[in-house]
Amino acid sequence: MTVQDTSSVNRNAETAPSPEEVEAGVHRIADRARAASRRMARANRAWKDLALEQIAQDVVARRDAVLAANAQDVQRGRENGTSEALLDRLTLTPERIDGLAAALRNLAGLPDPVGSVARGQTLPNGLRMRQVHVPLGVVGAIYEARPNVTLDIAGLALKSGNAVILRGGSAAAATNTVLVNLIRDALDTVGLPSDAVQTIDQYGRPGANFLMKARGRVDVLIPRGGRDLIQNVVTNAAVPVIETGEGNVHIYLDESAPEEMAVEILLNAKTQRPSVCNTVETLLVHSRSAAAREVLAVLADAGVRLHADERIRGILPEGTPVQDATEDDWGREYMDLDLAVAMVDTMDEALEHIRTYSTGHTEAIITNDLANAERFIAEIDSAAVIVNASTRFTDGGELGLGAEVGISTQKMHARGPMGLKELTTTKWIIQGDGQVRA
Repeated sequence: MTVQDTSSVNRNAETAPSPEEVEAGVHRIADRARAASRRMARANRAWKDLALEQIAQDVVARRDAVLAANAQDVQRGRENGTSEALLDRLTLTPERIDGLAAALRNLAGLPDPVGSVARGQTLPNGLRMRQVHVPLGVVGAIYEARPNVTLDIAGLALKSGNAVILRGGSAAAATNTVLVNLIRDALDTVGLPSDAVQTIDQYGRPGANFLMKARGRVDVLIPRGGRDLIQNVVTNAAVPVIETGEGNVHIYLDESAPEEMAVEILLNAKTQRPSVCNTVETLLVHSRSAAAREVLAVLADAGVRLHADERIRGILPEGTPVQDATEDDWGREYMDLDLAVAMVDTMDEALEHIRTYSTGHTEAIITNDLANAERFIAEIDSAAVIVNASTRFTDGGELGLGAEVGISTQKMHARGPMGLKELTTTKWIIQGDGQVRA
């Protein structure tokens, strides 16, 4: 077995390594990742796909070990008072493991982005130039309570020819230890460097801090989690960061929205899996919407806790449970069965509300008015804009990307679900026959 030492995960304060030891340990891991990344950059598609298939086979074959470790993490989370939303993210089931294996196989079936030509031409002087996609190199990922992300990020990194260093957090420590060692075994089996996937969980938060500072050893850092985690990385990292934002997601119920469609979309967007970042958190209702009353009644019947402004409370069926919305509600990412609801008189008001409170993740409109749909698309400045469909489709797997590293809410390099191509950069290749510049 190709096992990475994670023995210091459970060390107590008396035996914890010194800051100097942690820094040296993180640097050793990063240096091994750099060496592995050079080998991964040369691996062809068939070789990388073989590794993905091997990981998929092994995660199913070792399902019992994964589930046993995950049960330890979930139990510890309950004892520590972890919210139900985070426990849902933390929990693996046989069905979710099958889904992760299927995602890896789907990833193997996607085209290899490495070597694809972005553009090229032959210049008048005979120079042949092309811009090609190449791996980023060493990718660091910091996330929390999401063992599925361990497989998603590792798979995407490997397929795109990168090495990855993972910091999965203490909440999923037992699960991630099993998964990382499983991945490393699979890489060793197919002859690829096991150091292409490593973890620094054994060094805890100090290790994450040193990973953020490892400029020159790590090429890019991707945080995935709640607001505090993301802002900590963005604020403190010396390594370039691709920012994945929280999801304060809005749906605007236009006055022309058909009732049946609105009910189906809102139920799916709020209740299918409320703990994830593409779940709707705020509903804006046009004051002349004929569908509003039924939509809100159905949501309440489904167990959604409405946080409503005064005008919305006035149209609710008698006896509907409701809380008064506060200013804090408009900026909340509940990640639970809670929904902030406000009434607007115009589309201008809806757009202004979204501009004020959006995190730039996903916004949707439900409408039968083509002009309103086109205006919404043009004026909403978020990574994903959806017309007449659930916000749950802002997902790498649902959009045919195989999986995703996260949803980028920034505007540089990558925006929206980050799949294979977003884990590459480009370089220029210029070939000549002795040309010199005049």
